[in-house]
Amino acid sequence: MLPSVDQRFSAWRWGAVLAFALFAPVSLPAGGADRRLPDVRRRNAGEPLLSTGCQALQAAPDLQAPALAEVHPDQPLRVMRSWRDQAGDQWLQVEAGEQRGWLAVA
Repeated sequence: MLPSVDQRFSAWRWGAVLAFALFAPVSLPAGGADRRLPDVRRRNAGEPLLSTGCQALQAAPDLQAPALAEVHPDQPLRVMRSWRDQAGDQWLQVEAGEQRGWLAVA
């Protein structure tokens, strides 16, 4: 006795589903994510940095030094130099608008 058309179709259908389940994940990236790498934006030397939050612009690289101005979020900063004190804290001498001063690096 020959199998019916429905039985043969069912066998082919399950065979196709099994083949897809076995071979399709090999061509997909892990988690189904996009294979493209994210674009890395490099900062040019002349471009200003942007501050990330409110911080006092100090007159000297010391937390006890008088504050010259307040640096607001997204304010452009031009880094003049970097310095590390004896305690190991890093400071940046920056120009924010017309003011020059020191910011502690968090």
